[in-house]
Amino acid sequence: MIDNPPPLTIYRGWKRPDPALVARFAGAQTSHLVDAMEGRGMLNWRIKPLDANCASFAAPAVTGYAYPADTLAMFGALHEAQAGDAIIVGCDGFTPTALIGDIITGMMHNKGVVAFVTDGLARDRAGIVEVGMPVFAAGVVSNSGAMAGPGTVGAPVMVGGVHVRPGDILVGDADGVVVVPFDRAEQVLATLERVRAAEAALIARVKGGLTMSDGALRLIQQARIIEA
Repeated sequence: MIDNPPPLTIYRGWKRPDPALVARFAGAQTSHLVDAMEGRGMLNWRIKPLDANCASFAAPAVTGYAYPADTLAMFGALHEAQAGDAIIVGCDGFTPTALIGDIITGMMHNKGVVAFVTDGLARDRAGIVEVGMPVFAAGVVSNSGAMAGPGTVGAPVMVGGVHVRPGDILVGDADGVVVVPFDRAEQVLATLERVRAAEAALIARVKGGLTMSDGALRLIQQARIIEA
């Protein structure tokens, strides 16, 4: 690069979804949401809640991108966040150092942030759990980084293999985090209701003794059979 980038770049002017729209995703099961989005939308399987008993949330995304071993973008995202937001910071899956710890988790909680998500690592698990705010990370390590930048806030970012834009709706549970694109939210909600109904009906059939799905059976019946 010709010149060093500024320590922090903040993009403003993006729109948050209506809180009433976000509220309709509260309590949604991530697997149901994935099914409502053609089997896609969930962050990499490594990104899990530090406390499975404190994992459920639905909130608009405040995005950040952090350079390796740096935390400035996370603090910048906290500065831009509003009560009810979730902060998601990508760091290209950097794992030698932690991105978040218990102290900044407490700061986020104090500001009304409802969750933090990263493809990097966390530290101070016990302290984070004590705060009581959902934190999702790819693991835990005690090594700490610096706060010098460069970093970016409020721009699209790749996290866990999924493209996330500011204002997209993040939904989390004990299994992980799903990204619902802002402009597809109503469509996903409509499909979600059909997914829930279909799954409930199938579960009832399984409890009643079902041993094979109808779709799988149709394909099996088309199989080429080779006798020994």
